[in-house]
Amino acid sequence: MKKNIKGIGILTSGGDSPGMNPAVRAVARYAISCGINAYGIYEGYKGLCEGEGYIQKFEARDVSNIINKGGTMLYSARFPEFKEEEYIDKAVKNCKKFGIDGLVVIGGDGSFRGASDLCKKGIPCIGIPGTIDNDITSTDYSIGFDTAMNTVIEAVDRLRDTCESHERCNVVEVMGRNAGYIALETAIAVGATVVVIKEDLNYNEADAIEKIRASRAAGKRNIIVIVAEGVDGYSEGFAKRIQEQTGIETKFARLAHIVRGGTPSLRDRLEAARFGTAAIDLLLEGKKNIFVCERDGKITYRLISEAMTLDYMYKKTFTPDLKLKKTDAAPETYCERKQKEFNDFVAMRQAEVKALLKIANEISNYS
Repeated sequence: MKKNIKGIGILTSGGDSPGMNPAVRAVARYAISCGINAYGIYEGYKGLCEGEGYIQKFEARDVSNIINKGGTMLYSARFPEFKEEEYIDKAVKNCKKFGIDGLVVIGGDGSFRGASDLCKKGIPCIGIPGTIDNDITSTDYSIGFDTAMNTVIEAVDRLRDTCESHERCNVVEVMGRNAGYIALETAIAVGATVVVIKEDLNYNEADAIEKIRASRAAGKRNIIVIVAEGVDGYSEGFAKRIQEQTGIETKFARLAHIVRGGTPSLRDRLEAARFGTAAIDLLLEGKKNIFVCERDGKITYRLISEAMTLDYMYKKTFTPDLKLKKTDAAPETYCERKQKEFNDFVAMRQAEVKALLKIANEISNYS
């Protein structure tokens, strides 16, 4: 039985990612087609708290010509105050004032925690994963990941041109926060000689430098090294050590926020449409406090609380000093069946990374 929802709000929160605009468009257009009023909420949770001037009723044409644009037309704002009861209550009050019966929140883990707080106050929320880092453990894919990787590939291909001309090595640091997915997958795609990510617990710098030395000895002129930004304070110093120990002229490039921009790829536009329509369907089914996931190519969902616990469990495997956030449930608070499910899921994610690392190492020799 479909839930009676007359109005939904759409907001983007946290770091922007290419594909957020197509997601906003999909949610708004599909809601309108279902006879639901769609409201765009500007500047994330800040706008939801401010209300007037930040919340706009959308007609179908209001989201035209954004499908090909990066960033987010709704803008985003860091708003740490939303952890406080006073501001959550303001947001609830504005939802009622504008006739918003449910929210679709596009963002990452921090955005979902805010959505969960609203659910506890009676506002049903559905999350859509939108982060270039692809670091939400419960989903195989997050909107923006593909575009970000293509941006890295284009930049590295250009760097390779000049590396080849001058017989150089280039160490490239890419975004991804504490996750190495962008680094690992782009390293394979560009034929990097070395990739450095936190998840690789067997990484050895001496072996990496020897591999670079061997590549040059085999006649390779251009050498690319990809480093994830989550390996804190490492990449620039590593570039210097490569030059000192091999004699190969080595340059350092930090791509930084250029990776966040750009026209969304086909995949990000398509996933935005799939996630966006699914979010509305789930609200109409009466679901709340969940976010849309992709697993094995299929759209599904998971409770936000479970997703936060899974994130902690997986990231703890390569970040030993990681602390569980006070708002998140500890793994041991779940039943034995659920704990086993979580442990199996974490093992699966670890195996996926190991398989990609194996590919990266086996096909990069002298490439």
